[in-house]
Formats: sequence, C-alpha cells, structure tokens
Amino acid sequence: MPSYSDGNIATADALTLLLHNQHALGAAIEEITNWISGAGADNVADNAIAALETLDTNAKAITDAIMRLRSC
Repeated sequence: MPSYSDGNIATADALTLLLHNQHALGAAIEEITNWISGAGADNVADNAIAALETLDTNAKAITDAIMRLRSC
C-alpha cells in the first residue's frame, strides 16, 4: 500500500472540494444558459456555453491532479 503524505492528502481533499464547487457552478451556468437561450439572447447563451467548456476542461485537469496526489 502506498504511503500518503499528510500534505498530499490535504491538497487532494482541498482540490476535491474545489472540483465539487466547479461542478455546481457549471450546473448553475447551464440552467441560466437554458433560460437565456429560451429568452432569445443566443449570443449571451453562446458565451455561457464557452464558459462551460472551460469549466469542463479544467475539471479534467483538476481530476487528474487529484488522482496523482492520491497515488503518491
């Protein structure tokens, strides 16, 4: 069994909480985007979708970092 340093565990735990926040923000942006799109503001909705794509990309990188920290 690998030995985990307290620092790695604390960092991974903090990153996990940030990732959960990121997912919650993404869900909120998605809901607002649907509402905005339904109101006919397609340019604004497109900008929000671009923000969601950034959140998704960063979530993948954060997940990878968490996995690396937990495997040390």
